[in-house]
Amino acid sequence: MRPGANLLGAAAVMAALLAGCADVPLEGAPSPSGPTHSPTAPTKTPSATPKPTPTPSPKPTPKPTTGRNLADAAPVTRLFPARLRDGKPPLFVVVSFDGAGDLALWSHWRAVAKQVNARMTFFLSGPYLYPGSHRTDYRPPYRKPGASDIGWGDTASVLGRTTVLRQAIAEGHEIGTHGNGHFCGATGIGRWTTAQWTAELSAFDRMVRTGPTLAAGKPVVPPFDPATVKGMRTPCLEGNRPAYRLAMAQRGMLYDASAPGYIAWPKKVNGVWDFPLESVTLAGTTKKTLTMDYNLWYSQTGAKKAPMAQAPAYRAQVLATYRQALAKSRANGNPPLFLGNHFNRWNNSVYSDALTTFVQETCKQPDVRCVSNRELVGWLTRYGVPKSS
Repeated sequence: MRPGANLLGAAAVMAALLAGCADVPLEGAPSPSGPTHSPTAPTKTPSATPKPTPTPSPKPTPKPTTGRNLADAAPVTRLFPARLRDGKPPLFVVVSFDGAGDLALWSHWRAVAKQVNARMTFFLSGPYLYPGSHRTDYRPPYRKPGASDIGWGDTASVLGRTTVLRQAIAEGHEIGTHGNGHFCGATGIGRWTTAQWTAELSAFDRMVRTGPTLAAGKPVVPPFDPATVKGMRTPCLEGNRPAYRLAMAQRGMLYDASAPGYIAWPKKVNGVWDFPLESVTLAGTTKKTLTMDYNLWYSQTGAKKAPMAQAPAYRAQVLATYRQALAKSRANGNPPLFLGNHFNRWNNSVYSDALTTFVQETCKQPDVRCVSNRELVGWLTRYGVPKSS
């Protein structure tokens, strides 16, 4: 945060960042298996809230035989001290991923986390657990039944993700929600009401509970209880924040990881913790960007793939940007560093490779704790925001 400045509200932060980043879109996310959609610049929140589109009752779906208590699939969070030996709070580094569909990258990030005792948050998109043959069960606002900008699963992918999700949770990782259809831009989620967001989150719950069974054609234990999902990142970081945060709070959810912000201790906004993607300076430049891989890519090349020969230089720049952000946190009382990512190999894997190196070199540093969003919520709930923030 700038010296002497108070934490800005979501709308003010958005305006400030966009003023510094011109027409840079906040985020874009192609599907790991479905069609790719073009990222778009954020839209203005409508001044009037449209009436919700009536949502027909979903088709009845078979109930899976659980065979075990799904509460067992909730993440096991760790405890951390209020202060370190130097009197400062731990420097929490929170790494998270949107979509969470690619099985090979699931394997990669779980292995990286295990190397350094890190926990991560994975914001799952509902259709990655739901078979395309039943896609019309999903009735999104203003769209045809079954619409999705990220595609749907098939039997093999749904069952593979079901297995890996349960394994990841057992390892201490957290599952959040990234919603379902990933509708961005002028005709997307920006105009959704609280009631429509409530329906969207309920649809996510149904996909988690019934998708594996529908894909297999026989009872399959869901990978986790959707009641354990306590955080969300909205598609493209968009949406009317008061509207969807009210829906989150009514469900007992704890944090939103969607809004842009600064490196500062988080606060509660609209009833939930606001865990922002933070504004940082791209190393070696005066450009401002968010701590999201897509935004880094856009800042470097306009989100266009560069020649392979340029990959080492771009990777080094991203790594230097992360290191600068870490140093800035240390110089300002150790506020958390939030790094948002996708399961991607964009720009010759520059962003995944840079993040891998950063996690490996950072998470074992004495003052650093690499945690999930849920673990950070637990620490904040136990000790509160440091008074010096």
